[in-house]
Amino acid sequence: MGKKKVRSEGELSAMVYPTEGSILGVATKLLGFDRMMVKCQDGKERLCRIRGKMKRRVWIRLGDVVLVSPWDFQSDQRGDLIWRYTRGQAETLRRKGYITI
Repeated sequence: MGKKKVRSEGELSAMVYPTEGSILGVATKLLGFDRMMVKCQDGKERLCRIRGKMKRRVWIRLGDVVLVSPWDFQSDQRGDLIWRYTRGQAETLRRKGYITI
């Protein structure tokens, strides 16, 4: 058995833009056990969990810009983290007017 290949952020070229049903936000508090508080652009603070595909592959720090998908129920309080933007990608989003936080 070999080690899992971990892609570095420099190799990621795909840019994921917010779509219908997803909101940009900023990570404000790390709660442990794959959960964190995120301040979203709609003015609400949501308890978000990191989806399984991102666990152990993408490290999220305080102040990172993330893409949140609110749950169907409790949509004002909870959501899933879909994507974490690098600093360069976050600056691109700011220049294009996606981020207003």
